[in-house]
Amino acid sequence: MTPTSQHEPDFDLIVIGGGAVGENIADYATRGGARVALVESDLVGGECSYWACMPSKALLRSGHAVRAAWRVGGARAAITGELDADAVLSRRTSFTSGWDDSGQADWVDSAGITLLRGHARLSGRGRVQVGTDTLTAHAVALATGSVPVLPPIAGLAEAAPWGTREATSADTVPPRLIVIGGGVAGCELAFAWASLGSHVTLLARGGLVEREESFAGERVAAGLTGEGVDVRTGTTTSRVDRAADGTVTARLDSGEEITADEVLVATGRRPALDDVGLETAGVGEDFTVEDSMLVTGTDWLYAVGDVNGRAPLTHQGKYQARAAGAAIAARLRGAPAADEPWGAHVATADHTAVPRVIFTDPEVAAVGLTAAEARERGLRVRAVDVDLGQVAGASLHADDYTGQARLVVDEDRRVVVGATFVGQDVAELVHAATIAIVGEVGLDRLWHAVPAYPTMSEIWLRLLETYAHP
Repeated sequence: MTPTSQHEPDFDLIVIGGGAVGENIADYATRGGARVALVESDLVGGECSYWACMPSKALLRSGHAVRAAWRVGGARAAITGELDADAVLSRRTSFTSGWDDSGQADWVDSAGITLLRGHARLSGRGRVQVGTDTLTAHAVALATGSVPVLPPIAGLAEAAPWGTREATSADTVPPRLIVIGGGVAGCELAFAWASLGSHVTLLARGGLVEREESFAGERVAAGLTGEGVDVRTGTTTSRVDRAADGTVTARLDSGEEITADEVLVATGRRPALDDVGLETAGVGEDFTVEDSMLVTGTDWLYAVGDVNGRAPLTHQGKYQARAAGAAIAARLRGAPAADEPWGAHVATADHTAVPRVIFTDPEVAAVGLTAAEARERGLRVRAVDVDLGQVAGASLHADDYTGQARLVVDEDRRVVVGATFVGQDVAELVHAATIAIVGEVGLDRLWHAVPAYPTMSEIWLRLLETYAHP
């Protein structure tokens, strides 16, 4: 990593994108002694803070709390009315600070990072154009995130559909809502708006949350149906139209038409690379990154988070950012970067131990590989399944608790390579599995990790017993 000209550059590092990932790169590089500029064209804090993780979970939480009370005898009698939708929306807005990023901007300043407002694009090696100004740096990091993908459905774009931004920031509840997409966002937002009083129809071309074990999608579908959502899997939407009165109609391949007040499209995202200027750096949009997030074939350009397509989850992007920021600072000092697997400057876990939670009801919490993925990688694995309802902690947690847990075990190394938990409030179970996978803890040693009784974590004992005595 060398200076961009004979003169000292304006900054050591310029980060393009001031979301959670960009903030973390900037912070860790600054801690390492680098002079850092963070450039943001929208709100500092990014998608997760204002339109994704935080507001969506705030919308979901009230409904989850009510259903949790309904599942416990004695508490059930205290539930006497419907959700206060206005109060839920107000609580949601509080988590976004009313879409005011001044608090985040103040943090950037307090961390010693220079905040620049405006659209940034690369204009050559170590050069970034922000508005009419051109700045130079030893290194540049792209943290521009991802943008929604609109499927090629006739009339859809003209129908002005909701995307996830509109769905998480809306201030009124549509009486009827069509959700197109059976992935994480589609399922979570279908739950959220159904709990707030919308009549929701969910249209999915395949099954639900197909990235996960098949039983996860089946249980999420059952939960949605129980909440009153009309779930249509294996369904193709051929056309969407919005009438003069504002209503929208979705036509299915079968010829059936479904009318609603709004339509939400949640069919995936792609890296946000439009007008980033990659061509000026001699890099194509199909670039790859090394584990320190250095773009392959360069020694100055980094791409971190959703923009690199490796593991498009906020927490994983922040993990990449911590590694990249520290690596950039070390390289600027002329120090070697610890780039061996599991070193301080690499994101090794992206390949084997990515945790993920779907905040539906039931929740889906998983980490690592599904059984099918493990076999595709050539591993000799065995899947171990246990009914979560048989665990004492679960039966205390809710009357007639239902759920399922699976461990995927590499038989040759006798270590866990994947785990999935489906049930109410299982999100907090996944970190123990993440530690087991990252640490490559052998099954014989896991026997000595005794779960407290009576907690839902006792599922670990049941899984190990089932593995030992199938």
